[in-house]
Amino acid sequence: MLKLLVKWLLSATALMAVAYLYSGVHVAGFAAALWAALIIGLLNSLVRPILFVLTLPITVLTLGLFFFLINALMFYAASGLSDGFEVRSFGAALIGSLLYSIAGVLIDSALEGLFEHRR
Repeated sequence: MLKLLVKWLLSATALMAVAYLYSGVHVAGFAAALWAALIIGLLNSLVRPILFVLTLPITVLTLGLFFFLINALMFYAASGLSDGFEVRSFGAALIGSLLYSIAGVLIDSALEGLFEHRR
């Protein structure tokens, strides 16, 4: 449970960093980043697997590149569902989702190392 809470807080911080680094993404404040990170997490765990299965033939034909578009779609959809989190265009969603995904990989690897030693 603690790991999930820490990951949520770090994901919100990563979203703030994406907004700071890239002008196509705007976050009104940390509270908005917390809500947006929660919405992105829910979309990624509930909707993205369904989209991945439905678009599997296209993903295979494009050698996996279509998966970047699915990630951008989830990022863009989260901006539509959250107040205080704005993505200016689909292109901005693509770049923002790439930056956010890189931050997510770094967060996951850091948390694995941190919480693995606590057992």
